[in-house]
Amino acid sequence: MSGFSADWLALREPYDRAARNAAVLAAVGRRFSGLAAIAVVDLACGTGSTRRAIGPQLPPRQAWRLVDNDLSLLARAAAPTSSAQVAITGRPVDLARDLELALEGPLDLVTTSALFDLVSQPWLDRLALEAAARNLPVYAALTYNGEAAIDPADPFDAAVVDAVNRHQRTDKGFGPALGPAAAQAARQSFERVGYQAMEGRSDWVFGPNDRDIQAQTLAGWATAAQEMGLSPDKIADWLTRRGGQIAAGRSAMRVGHVDLFAVPTGRR
Repeated sequence: MSGFSADWLALREPYDRAARNAAVLAAVGRRFSGLAAIAVVDLACGTGSTRRAIGPQLPPRQAWRLVDNDLSLLARAAAPTSSAQVAITGRPVDLARDLELALEGPLDLVTTSALFDLVSQPWLDRLALEAAARNLPVYAALTYNGEAAIDPADPFDAAVVDAVNRHQRTDKGFGPALGPAAAQAARQSFERVGYQAMEGRSDWVFGPNDRDIQAQTLAGWATAAQEMGLSPDKIADWLTRRGGQIAAGRSAMRVGHVDLFAVPTGRR
């Protein structure tokens, strides 16, 4: 499951990579240091950005199982690489229905990015239980935490962000989504099944020159806000003001995210 266009995923990838928490990513690397090979499954892989971001931290021989229900994105993600040591297999799976199918077979690590805020509490608990049953560490990056700030501030910002956060809690295909509560819920879900969880901030930071990503982010927020019942006229006026500031190079944004690395301890 991804639900996002390839163009949007390509636009956000460098910002995602810059935002990933270095300490959490280093902990992932230490967990597998000294090994010659690793088998990884990436849930809701999109175009494969997680593999590209964390591959250098992992053992040289890598077998990646990339899972998504979007066949177009999966074809991009599973394209062969130039490295003979990296094997990639794409697997179309409906994660809401067939999570267990995605996790079958020999694996060393589960990864995902920008997924946990889209899923429900029962699905997250299910993932934790399935990972624990297989003794698998889980690296989940870029979970939105509900915090967003734009500089300079606008009186309508708070209403839009509140609407976005309410929209985040609507059903994205997994039941009522956790939205901004997902990062805390994920840590608790894994701790309940005997995992030790490490967290770190991984905020998007957009400067005045990051015009395209700001414009696309705010356009998405405007759509979500309208779906949650805010006045279309007020949203349009807000977007016009914001668009002018972006075009003039006078806008900056920070959007809060959290990275998680959950490791089984053998105690439940």
